[in-house]
Amino acid sequence: MRTLHAYLTRQVLVTLVMTVTVFTFVLMLGSVLKEILGLLVSRQVNGFLVVQAVALLIPFVMVFALPMGMLTAALLVFGRLSADNELTAVRGSGVSLVALVSPVLLLSLALSVVAGVINLEVAPQCRVIYKQLLYQVGLAKGSSLIAEKSYIKDFPGCIVYVSKVRGTNLEDVLIYRLTDGKVESYTRADDGTVHLDPDTRVISVTLFKASTVFFEQGHRLPQTVSEAQAEFLYTNAPSKLERKKVDLSDMTFLELREELRELEKRLNTPMAVDKVSNEELRQRLRQLVAQRKDLTAPLRVQMHRQVSFSFACFGFTLVGIPLGIRAHRRETTFGIAVALILVVVYYSFFILGQALETRPEIAPHLILWFPNFLFQTVGVVLLWRANRGL
Repeated sequence: MRTLHAYLTRQVLVTLVMTVTVFTFVLMLGSVLKEILGLLVSRQVNGFLVVQAVALLIPFVMVFALPMGMLTAALLVFGRLSADNELTAVRGSGVSLVALVSPVLLLSLALSVVAGVINLEVAPQCRVIYKQLLYQVGLAKGSSLIAEKSYIKDFPGCIVYVSKVRGTNLEDVLIYRLTDGKVESYTRADDGTVHLDPDTRVISVTLFKASTVFFEQGHRLPQTVSEAQAEFLYTNAPSKLERKKVDLSDMTFLELREELRELEKRLNTPMAVDKVSNEELRQRLRQLVAQRKDLTAPLRVQMHRQVSFSFACFGFTLVGIPLGIRAHRRETTFGIAVALILVVVYYSFFILGQALETRPEIAPHLILWFPNFLFQTVGVVLLWRANRGL
């Protein structure tokens, strides 16, 4: 059995190294071509900077390449073993499929741990350094003054959150006005624009179809005002404006947790809800407190994404082994095609969950965990059926 396990593990590792290398190269090629190679051709950067950029991008793309490589390796190796009737011979000698694939499953768990370390700590740090490198060589855009998916607290008396930044256009904007550390009002708008006056260092944010909630004193029901257009002006020190902000997607797990604690503390305006005599007013105030807590949803979604994303290797392996056996094919193109289809299905849930990050009532963090439960459940069922069928 030890010899059989060593042989199977060696086959999977060799194929894994090959597939991860291919996927890493393909995934990294898009970023390098888009941001670096064009400048290299125009001689705006040197070759050393390109090498630095590529090295910093490797951990970022490895989070995607490892699960894809493990899935493809499982499909190819077990598809070939099935096509060559080697699995039938192993089963004839009294070895069950579960016992045979146990080292491969342990390998996938180890890779999940590695992916977790990269995803929660290494990749975000490398991504931040990579963006700082581009910023230093003059690649930063004007829209970097307001980073997307990031709580910006550089402006005095307010907190700004923007879901998407497209040049000077903003989408899904939240602006909190603070007084003595407590929320005085918050404004939400579906879209807007941002403009920086280089002479006065004034940032002008214009929101369209804005809705502002003002918090009254004395526990009266807050007032909501809808506006066709709202404009906010912010002045800031040049040193702060020139500092590159970190997006939520580029924060480590510990940084996200600290950001969540700080934001909850700043948004936690004391409300003596139970002391209000009117029952209807008390209920409305409780709903308002719950809504304000839900404004931290983007941070929570990003934290869940980093953790759940790390289990892709295990789920892909559970599905890939029985599918490779059922396919009974040894062609590399077939294995890669099936792997790409499964990858699209898996990552579509993450795209959907992040797209709904500002809709906490839909529980987007649960959507991020669904593909893991789906693939692992389907994989266990298929593996059990394959074990019985061999």
